[in-house]
Order: sequence, then C-alpha cells, then structure tokens
Amino acid sequence: MQRRIPKYKDLRPLMNFKSPELNAKKRRLDSALTIADLRDIAKRRTPKAAFDYTEGAAEAEISLARARQAFEDIQFTPSILRDVSTVDMTSQVLGGPVALPFGIAPTGFTRMMQSEGEIAGASAAAAAGIPFSLSTMGTTAIEDVKAANPTGRNWFQLYMWKDRDRSMALVERAAKAGFDTLLVTVDVPVAGARLRDKRNGFSIPPQLTLGTVVNAIPRPEWWINFLTTEPLAFASLDRWSGTVGELLDTMFDPTVTFDDLAWIKDQWPGKLVVKGVQNVDDAKKLASMGVDGITLSNHGGRQLDRAPIPFHLLPEVVREVGMDTEVHLDTGIMSGADIVASIALGAKFTLIGRAYLYGLMAGGREGVDRTIGILSEQIARTMRLLGVATLEELEPRHVTQLERLIPRAK
Repeated sequence: MQRRIPKYKDLRPLMNFKSPELNAKKRRLDSALTIADLRDIAKRRTPKAAFDYTEGAAEAEISLARARQAFEDIQFTPSILRDVSTVDMTSQVLGGPVALPFGIAPTGFTRMMQSEGEIAGASAAAAAGIPFSLSTMGTTAIEDVKAANPTGRNWFQLYMWKDRDRSMALVERAAKAGFDTLLVTVDVPVAGARLRDKRNGFSIPPQLTLGTVVNAIPRPEWWINFLTTEPLAFASLDRWSGTVGELLDTMFDPTVTFDDLAWIKDQWPGKLVVKGVQNVDDAKKLASMGVDGITLSNHGGRQLDRAPIPFHLLPEVVREVGMDTEVHLDTGIMSGADIVASIALGAKFTLIGRAYLYGLMAGGREGVDRTIGILSEQIARTMRLLGVATLEELEPRHVTQLERLIPRAK
C-alpha cells in the first residue's frame, strides 16, 4: 500500500462543517427524531408530578403497556414496484377535510404540562390542517381555542357532569363558537386509580413540598413560566382548589346511560362521536342510534386497568359497524407506523394524546409542530415502503397482528 500527502483539493469536500445552531430550543427539537426522543426531552424539562400525570396510567398501568405492545406486535406486508413518488395523506373525516390521518386528542390540565397549553396545540393543528380537541378539563376557554384555530376544525370533548345544566351550557358555548364535532367520553363513571398522581400529591394548585422544590431546581423555566402567566383555570370551571381525584369525582356521573346520550345527540347541531367504546356490542348499539363516529379507546389506560386493547378490537368493530359509522382509534399510538397500521385495519382516523403532550413539554408550540412533523414523516415513509400512495390503498392485507395475548377458550 502506497501512501501520499493529501492535497487540499481532495480534503476540501470533506471540510463542509455544519454551522452551529444557536437557538437552544430549535437545537434540541431538531435532535428529536422520534416521539420517544421528545419524551426524553420533556422528562428533563418538566417537574415530576406534571410529567407523571401525562406519562402515567391506572393502577399497575397494564392496559397502557398492552396497548403499546399491540402496535409492536404487528408485521407489515409490503408490495413492490409501485409508483410512490408522491404520497397523499389527506382524507375526509366526519364530513370535512383533514390533511393527515390523525388529530390532537382532548387532554386535561394541559397548561400544567407547559404554560402555552391548548393554544400551542390548537395553533399547531391549524397550521397542519388537522382537528384539535378541547377537553372539558382543558385549561383554555372554548372561545380562546377558537381564536387560536379560527378557520380550522375544533372538536369539544364532553364529560357529562352530575350537573346536567352546567354540562349543556358548555355544549352550547362550543356550538356557538363554531366547534364542528362533539366527543362524548363514556368510559368515566368514576375516576380511575391513577396511583402516580396520588403518590406525587398531584393537585390544583400544585402542592409545594420539599421534594417538589428539589425536583424543580433543575427545571427553573417551567416554574418561571407557571408563576408568571395567568393562574391555572379550566374551560369548564373558574377555579378548583383540591386534588385531581376530588375534581374528577365531582365531575363524573355514574348514572349516565344511553338515554342521556340520545338526549345530548338531540341537542348538538354538529357531528357526534362517542369516545371510550371497548366492545363490539356497544359499538353496534351506538351505530343503531345514528351517531356519526365511535372512538375505540380505553382512555390511554387511565381508567380500567386490564381493559380491552383498542387496536385488537378494531378489525371486528369495523366489520360490524364500519359501513354505517366512522371508527376512530386512540391509546398507545407513538409512531406514524402505528397510525398506518390502524388505517390499514379499517380505522378512519386516529387521535394522539401523550405524543402531543411530549412535544408540548419539550418545546411549546414548536414542540407540537415537531410531534406532527415526526408523525407525518413516518406515515409517508411507511406508506412508501408498503407500496401505497394514498390512505385508501391501505388494506388489512398490509398488516398482520402477531399473537401474544390470546384469550383462553371458555
């Protein structure tokens, strides 16, 4: 082997150094290539009680773990030699256009996670052309969300309170503000046992303990933002002083029935979706009532632990009601591949909750943009690798659910 002294003209192409990024937020968000990366950033920047409220689920958190495992336990079947030079991710959902096959799910206490809260989510959704859902327990007023997303699609999520008049007053406000869809959440007769929150003493306003203060020391930006912005308030009530569990038990009503749902349907002028469906019989009954959509969901694992896995229910529910009623899906979605698999098995649409909040905690509005960007890039890449150019081309043949948890014969 002969050696020589390299010439400058040979070295010059190798010396294109990348300019340093001076904006710290942009630098950390650009480094996030997956939702898991955003989660890691969020965990570093958010106090434990607030992060655990997002991260945690009910009791032993088995439902959440199983939902995520179900997405890992799939096998894609790609087709080759297809023209996928362009990919169309748009569709019609509940009678209106969406630019991507996912929207932002309703989340409670959002400004506790990061001070920009729902305004960041709604404005990012507007820019991306996807729906934004405001929770009854959201921390931004209905009218302010509309102002942040004035021409886009806003959905309002309703918990039916024991105080029916107060519940319907919120529905009327959402209708007046131009929200096009009502998500009625039906899996909350009582609050689930969210043990992380109990152990952390998670309350509104936050309880300051020695542990809280120590945990906050490396996260001064969160506390500065929390203390120097508007006091935490809710879309559904002015103030609350007490634990999260006490608030939920005050709001949730264990007497709600199908008759109550029919009553709500008669009063709501827009599209109505029932969120929290967990078996085929209930899906069929809802379809017979004429609801516009159902969302297969176990509340992100935050209500009944060991609940059914929404992704596993999807094919059978679609077979039974999919011709008459749109079937949506949430719980456990952490990647664009999860969304593609859901669409392939018949879901018309999906919702992201934790993935959105990880982005919010990682970088506010820009972090939510990054969440949407990561998922859209993953969806487009997965579709191309499967050999499909439109969402309509995705079919059950593209996905095999590998068996891990198989029910025993009775």
